[in-house]
Amino acid sequence: MSSDVVATSEGGSSNFSSNSRIICRVCEKQFSQYTCPRCNIRYCSLPCYKSHSLRCTESFMRENVMGGLQQMKPDEESKAKILDILKRLHEEEETDGFHEEDLNPSSLSEETIQKILSGGTISLNDLSLEERKRFERAVASGELSKLIEPWDPWWSRPSAQYISLSSNGTQLVRPIMKEESGEHDNDESSDELEEFPPGPETPLPPVSKLTASGPSPLLAIHLIDIIYSYCFTLRLYNGDWKADPLESATVVLSVSSVLDQSKQPETVSEVLSHCLEKTCSTAYKHMGGLQFGLRLIDDVIHLLHLGRNALICLLCDMQRLAQAAERELKSEKLLKTRKAELKAKLKSADRKIYFITCWVNEQPSEAWTSLTAVLNTEKSSAMEYAQSKRSAPRMEEITERGGRPLIKELI
Repeated sequence: MSSDVVATSEGGSSNFSSNSRIICRVCEKQFSQYTCPRCNIRYCSLPCYKSHSLRCTESFMRENVMGGLQQMKPDEESKAKILDILKRLHEEEETDGFHEEDLNPSSLSEETIQKILSGGTISLNDLSLEERKRFERAVASGELSKLIEPWDPWWSRPSAQYISLSSNGTQLVRPIMKEESGEHDNDESSDELEEFPPGPETPLPPVSKLTASGPSPLLAIHLIDIIYSYCFTLRLYNGDWKADPLESATVVLSVSSVLDQSKQPETVSEVLSHCLEKTCSTAYKHMGGLQFGLRLIDDVIHLLHLGRNALICLLCDMQRLAQAAERELKSEKLLKTRKAELKAKLKSADRKIYFITCWVNEQPSEAWTSLTAVLNTEKSSAMEYAQSKRSAPRMEEITERGGRPLIKELI
């Protein structure tokens, strides 16, 4: 029988009808369901795909791998990371003992694999009950985060030192996007993130025009709380809060006691106590616990070193986040009370962020130097205590000099 034989309906018609289907060109026994993306041969199952042409499948995979490698810029650091990963995988394989049957419980179904091989996308609805459970366990344990390339924060890039804003906060130099410079990258989204968040679209008014009573002396303390929650959220979402503005804003509110209106801290120690407690909580423990929290404090210190221009861009980005979340909230199906509560908090956060942005715009550079010094002192105290208790299975309270708890629970 020719491999191009067409199976017809019971009526025996040789015309191509809605019932006619092409026989698999590999086994010539089953109806074909898929097409090889390289040679376009029709096949019915994964075994047939694997056996239809070894050279075809190997060259197809080799071309894809080589294509990906050619787009990478290898350096000594990336080589070392790859070697470390391979060494770790080899050690795990030797320890656990690899057996083919071990793959069965954790492998995807043939249908799902075929959909991926054909270039299609899959959703939770495409997964079997067992596959979905495994996926949800991987999400809950944080295993999937290991597959995501670490995000490079905009404030750690060299360009952050050269952000240029006018005296009223508006941007003097606009970053050039790739499409404007003639550069294109087909592997990245067309709406690629800018080098750093843009500043305000309109001039910032003086604080005296926003309030008659004058700014609170606690604004510098509250600024640390807000910066920490921003850095926390962006690192959690790998720099892309736009993927889920409402959920991102919810994370900001859960970390920031200032924007959540739960309390108004009066010292740097109170800010760090609340922020680190949230960071080390069960909900976010998978991010790294205390070490992640100390890294975020470094982020805050670095941003304060960058000064007014970077801080204004950060606060503008945070205000856009709150506004985007408020727009998204309108289409969310939530209880009326919960929706009203979130709406009120987002509106309040929007106003607070704008007010503190105007305040930051008027501060001299010396203000950030002194604030950084205080933050460095508090961070050193936390690190010293953490190192002294590293061998303990559970850290007890870290207390500040006044006797109040700085960190209630770290792991």
